[in-house]
Amino acid sequence: MTVYRGFDQRELDREYSPSSRVADFDAEIGAYAAESRRAYRELPGHRELRYGPAAPELLDFFPAARPGAPLHVFVHGGFWQELGKEDSVFPALDLVPLGTAFAAVGYGLAPHWTVERIVEQVTAAVHWLVGHAAELGADPERIVLSGSSAGAHLAASALLDERLRGRIRGAALLSGVYDLEPVTLSYVNQPLGLDADRARRLSPLYAGAPALAALPPVVLALGEHETDEFGRQQAQFAEAVREAGVPVHEMLVGGRNHFDLVFDLGKVDTVLGAAVEGLWRG
Repeated sequence: MTVYRGFDQRELDREYSPSSRVADFDAEIGAYAAESRRAYRELPGHRELRYGPAAPELLDFFPAARPGAPLHVFVHGGFWQELGKEDSVFPALDLVPLGTAFAAVGYGLAPHWTVERIVEQVTAAVHWLVGHAAELGADPERIVLSGSSAGAHLAASALLDERLRGRIRGAALLSGVYDLEPVTLSYVNQPLGLDADRARRLSPLYAGAPALAALPPVVLALGEHETDEFGRQQAQFAEAVREAGVPVHEMLVGGRNHFDLVFDLGKVDTVLGAAVEGLWRG
C-alpha cells in the first residue's frame, strides 16, 4: 500500500532512517561524543550559558582568541528526540583555531517537548546570542547559523522569526528536513505526535515567499550517501528559497553521509567548509 510519493510504509521508514546508508551508526554517533569531549578538554575558555529558564535552555560557548571574532552557532540534529549540545561542540575544534567563536545550542527533546516548543527554544537561543554577542567577544554583525538534519529544520525555522531578520549573516543547513508531512507518516512521528496541520505550519518549505525572502544567504549541503527523500527535501527547499530571491549555494558533498558531513563545517580545505567561511566574509 502506497503511503507517500509512491513509497510503502517500509520504504518510507527507510527513507527517513539515514542510518540505513551507513555501515556503523553507533560509530558515527560515537565520533560526535568523542570529538566533543576533546573540544571540552582542549579548547580554553568554554562557558555553559543559560538563555532561558527551562532546564534544557542552555548553550555551550567557546570564545575565539581575539575579540570581535565571527560567531558560528550550531543546532544539532537527532529528529527532535535525540542527542544534545554535549554531543555537538566538536565543530569548535576546527572553528576556534581559525579565529571563530562557537556556540552549540541545547534544547528540549520530544516527547517531553513539542516540536513547536523546540522551535521556540532554538529561536530564543539564537536571539539571545545575537543580543549578547558583543559582550561575549564576538562580532554581532558576523554571525553564521548552522544546523544538521532536524537541526537544519530548527535553524531554518529560527531564521523565519521576525526578530532575527537582518541579524544573521548567513546560514549553513545540512541534510535538512524542510517539509514535515512525510515525517508524520513515518516511524519518526511516534514521539513527536504531529498531525498534518501542525506539520505544515512547522515546515519552512511552506513559509511563503515573503517570509523566505527575509532569509540570509544560505548554503544547503547534502552528503553523497543520503536517501532520496533527503535529496528531495533539499532540492525543493533550495528552489523555494531561490524563487524568493535569496542567494543559495547548493552542494552534494562526495564521500560524505548524513552523519559525517557536519565534520566539514569548520574545515576550510573542504568544499563545505570553504562555503561556510564565505558566508561571514561575504
